[in-house]
Amino acid sequence: MPRRSRLFSLSSLTRAYQRNLKAFARATRPVRAKAPAKLRGAAAKAVKVPAVASAARPAGRPPPVSGEWLAGLARGPAGARRYQLYIPPGLALKAREKLPLLVMLHGCGQTGRDLAAVSRMNRLAARQRFLVLYPEQERMANAHGCWNWFERRNGKAQAEAATLLAAIDRVAATHPVDLARVAVAGLSAGASMAVLMAARYPDRFCAVAMHSGVAPGTAESAASAMAAMHGRRDAHLPDVVPSEAAPAALPPLLVLHGDADGVVSVRNAAATALLWADALGARAGAIRTLQRGQRHAMRVTEFKKSGRTVVALREIVGLAHAWSGGAAKLAYSDPAGPDASALVWAFVARQFAKL
Repeated sequence: MPRRSRLFSLSSLTRAYQRNLKAFARATRPVRAKAPAKLRGAAAKAVKVPAVASAARPAGRPPPVSGEWLAGLARGPAGARRYQLYIPPGLALKAREKLPLLVMLHGCGQTGRDLAAVSRMNRLAARQRFLVLYPEQERMANAHGCWNWFERRNGKAQAEAATLLAAIDRVAATHPVDLARVAVAGLSAGASMAVLMAARYPDRFCAVAMHSGVAPGTAESAASAMAAMHGRRDAHLPDVVPSEAAPAALPPLLVLHGDADGVVSVRNAAATALLWADALGARAGAIRTLQRGQRHAMRVTEFKKSGRTVVALREIVGLAHAWSGGAAKLAYSDPAGPDASALVWAFVARQFAKL
């Protein structure tokens, strides 16, 4: 069992909340992962380390990808959050050239390094010339490393979303990031936080990808998150940030989810896709089944508006709570599934091409 947080008092109310938090963590932790090594020195100063240097099971980790792996620190309403930025090798940028940025949010029990190793997104970034940002949840903010997408009642979810946005701005201030081409994706709790960010700040993201997550407006506490994960609450989207200007339309959404997921019900996938499509005024097309080789098949539903796909739902047959098509022998990964990283980037790149 995880150690009790010192932040909790001994009152009966906080003890009850702690029990709910532990239950939520157990439900969102399909595997045990090794704790990441702590960053040393001033986190605000970037340091170079191996590109993909850790995974839940070191014996099966993929070989490192060349390039730069820079660590930094961003501050916002939720406090400070560490991050790692992957920069591909040999970019040879032209004068004033800027690159797309993909933000990748890890799940409970994971670190940014774990997600980088599982997804192998850095290899794709090296081929396609984009930057990848891996924000890191602090254990003082959540003892199990979960992004607090569900803590809307006390404002913690909104504060973390704003802090992650601050991390993007900090990276863009010191690196060649094209702020007109930014997308966010995540796994599990990271997926719900990704959708929360895109819903609250729709003008900041060209696309969002949710892998095995829950619509973030569906829960407001750890206790309600449990019911939401199991598909026992009506799905809702969060409120967007008020703006004096006309509200921006939600960015296109890709939803990936396994129909054998025992942690987060696959019902959340369709529910989120329908909500997003309804907000955009899109209509669903016919369901298609796609399969490549021996990989798991997918049931694909596309929601279109004016001939353009603005929501894509991909329910993966036989996939549990894991990154589809991830690296072999790593936790939180199913190499037999369709390549989720390739699917995410293909979806995101289509939105960039329309700018």
